[in-house]
Amino acid sequence: MADNPPPAAPKGIHKRGAISKRRSRRSKRDAPLPAAEPRATGGRSDDVSSSPAHTTRPVEAGALASGPRASGRRRRGGRGRPRAPESPPIAAPQREDAPRPAPSALPHPATPYTGHTQAYAAIDLGTNNCRLLIARPSGDSFVVVDAFSRVVRLGEGLAQTGRLSDAAMDRALVALRVCGDKLRRRNVHLARSVATEACRRATNGPDFIARVKAETGIALDIISAREEARLAVLGCHILLEPGPGPALVFDIGGGSTELVLIENVVDGAVPVILDWVSIPYGVVSLTESCAAEVDSPIARATRYAEMRALVANAFAAFADRIAPVRVAQVAEHGALRLLGTSGTVTTLASVHLDLPHYDRSAVDGCIVPAESMRGICTNLATLSLAGRREVACIGRERADLVVAGCAILESILDLWPAARLGVADRGIREGILRSLIGIHPPRPAMGET
Repeated sequence: MADNPPPAAPKGIHKRGAISKRRSRRSKRDAPLPAAEPRATGGRSDDVSSSPAHTTRPVEAGALASGPRASGRRRRGGRGRPRAPESPPIAAPQREDAPRPAPSALPHPATPYTGHTQAYAAIDLGTNNCRLLIARPSGDSFVVVDAFSRVVRLGEGLAQTGRLSDAAMDRALVALRVCGDKLRRRNVHLARSVATEACRRATNGPDFIARVKAETGIALDIISAREEARLAVLGCHILLEPGPGPALVFDIGGGSTELVLIENVVDGAVPVILDWVSIPYGVVSLTESCAAEVDSPIARATRYAEMRALVANAFAAFADRIAPVRVAQVAEHGALRLLGTSGTVTTLASVHLDLPHYDRSAVDGCIVPAESMRGICTNLATLSLAGRREVACIGRERADLVVAGCAILESILDLWPAARLGVADRGIREGILRSLIGIHPPRPAMGET
């Protein structure tokens, strides 16, 4: 993240739901991963606050590393950018009837507790990235005290072999050792660590999980696509624009994309999932499912049309199921609400804002016109690879993947044609933290609405 205040946003851009931070870092972008076999999973009716049994681990208290003092000051917005009122923090109550896993301490040398507020941690090992977030409770929210993100390309070669390669596992283990060191130094009291699509698909995924536990002490859960969708919603739904009726939240990943239809959110309450779907097309799996890019305008147009068709077909059953909800919402309330969390939407929002480089403070919580995002998608799809590399906030890291992300986003806008798109640079890790800490939204004072 840049240290300077974000630039002024174009008219109509809003920001919602800022989280107080002690430290924040610029998110690293996705690296290529293999294609996934076509499939789609989904279902109906799920309370996002209810979590299946999972492993949570108390961690021996460790000495705090030195660092900047925590600050609860509100981040200063860019000049001229209108902001929506601050939303209350997301609620993540712990159900009394939920199964409570037996705690097991990490095999770290015990360090006497120093009296500091205990910290909580979330690790998300994805197909592209290994990400860590450590936070401490602060009133009705939490303060981030440490974060880590590294491209590990765990899914490299998975489509061809069905297995995680030795090189990919070694890269992930290096990153996870860094995470383990941070857990020890930051007085982490409770942590949840999850692995997603690459480990779900790999035949040696369970063996890799066992190796991670033996070598780092980190107990990774291979979560289902349903749980992945639930955590993403829990982590970012606070950024939804206020309004009546159901809303759609989506997460475009590297190997899969999740769409979640949620009920109306009131006063930051935890939403109920009405329907959801996960398809095996993310920015890299979709890229590798199509022919290699050819430097020809006609070839690029043909390839983009192929991507759009693959995604539309994968979304078809879900689109049919939610069509009556969409029609009723427009008839009764006249507007649809849409929120996206992913590298694709944050990158395209950066292009819309004309940022010289990625700035999370400007992007997270902004609300942009959907037609602007469509226009950016169309433009990027026509550019050559070299041309896309010259676009600020895309560069070499995302130039070969962003077209697939555009194809997925346009397909989402087809099935849920909202006029505005909310953008979130937060998701699974924040959802895990809110679940662990058990954050509840403040109730309005008497007479307040």
